[in-house]
Amino acid sequence: MYKEIIEKIKPDLEKTLNFQERELAKIHVSGISPSLIENAEIECFGQKMPLKQLGSVSSQGPRRLVIQPWDKSYLQDIVRSLEKSNLNLSLMVDKDLIRINLPPLSEEYRKDLLKLVSEKKEQARITVRKWRDKIWDEIQEKFKEGEIREDDKFKGKEELQKLVDDYNSKIKEIAERKEKEILEE
Repeated sequence: MYKEIIEKIKPDLEKTLNFQERELAKIHVSGISPSLIENAEIECFGQKMPLKQLGSVSSQGPRRLVIQPWDKSYLQDIVRSLEKSNLNLSLMVDKDLIRINLPPLSEEYRKDLLKLVSEKKEQARITVRKWRDKIWDEIQEKFKEGEIREDDKFKGKEELQKLVDDYNSKIKEIAERKEKEILEE
């Protein structure tokens, strides 16, 4: 019975890993990609929308992006929102376009990127912890209801912790790869 309960969280743990990988992929070191900003939330007309709904984002070389808003009226809202973001981008308005240059990696910028990676890693670990707590509560509830024996409850706790440790290890590994990429650039 406890194994079935534990099996239920595996897809959610996989989603957590995949989300972390996608979030870290947005942190570009050697070049800049539209994926870095296309989902950035832009405050426009009192609403928040992803940038890709307000214009096209294209790459012009390894260190430059160009945003072409669908409508000129979006231009200032896009610039204002991107300047408020923690992406440390150099923005330049050129008529109906916004040009973004990725600065060379300074030591301070590297530290900011490493801090961001650390935050993403911790967010993933917190999510895994929440799933662990939810499943452990469910196992304990089944024990109280008499559906799980006491020794199975403790076996379940051990198996659950092994699973959590495995996913935390994967989370750490993904973050370490990104940290290495940042430090070697």
